Amino acid sequence: MTATRFLRTALPALPLLAAAAYAAPVLSTYGPLRNRVMPRLSGRGRPDHVALTFDDGPDPLSTPLFLRLLDERRVRATFFLLGNQAVRAPGLVREIAAAGHEIAVHGWLHRPLLLRGPRATLDDLARARDTVGDLTGRTPRLFRPPYGVMSSAAHLAARRLDLTPVLWTAWGEDWRARATPESVHRTVTADLRGGGTILLHDSDCTSAPGSWRATLGAVPRILDTCAMRGLSVGPLREHAVDPL
Repeated sequence: MTATRFLRTALPALPLLAAAAYAAPVLSTYGPLRNRVMPRLSGRGRPDHVALTFDDGPDPLSTPLFLRLLDERRVRATFFLLGNQAVRAPGLVREIAAAGHEIAVHGWLHRPLLLRGPRATLDDLARARDTVGDLTGRTPRLFRPPYGVMSSAAHLAARRLDLTPVLWTAWGEDWRARATPESVHRTVTADLRGGGTILLHDSDCTSAPGSWRATLGAVPRILDTCAMRGLSVGPLREHAVDPL
């Protein structure tokens, strides 16, 4: 094949190849596959431990109730905060940190990073990281993308900003309008194993209105189930065999 003929054949495919390369990391959103082949990204850790994480806060209405419950149970968790939520409740961000919880970033806006270019992705993560760091006095080290969807640009931005992406191994589907404490508990514990990471939401800012109430009702049951299975519960910083 001549060079001219090769170029004539290959050039039309280049946009598709570029799009595929950019979107390839979206495969990491498929939980069962991710949990097997990407244990670090999934948040796999010590087999006797479960990491408890919350997304989408801080929310002045709901987050304090989660903090009170966790304090009563003497449990610490990791909170993945949205930057645009944090600036609206700076005192609450500091309260989360003062209570001993780990603070991480969920981006500035809850928008799919797959639909954003490299510069917009970097700016979003940097703004969230810097804002949360300024509020707490400690630069966050962990990052969870909105909807759990990564892109090549997100991976590159996270590396540049010294942020480690962490997803989850079990979730409660607690963002749905029909979620109940029973359904959230059942969904989480069906997929929960030692070394797993639980995803829940302490805010309904991107979920069905009031859905956080089902989550709040489910947390004590989830903690009780973990205790019955001999699993300790804590933040991601206490979770990994190799610290994240």
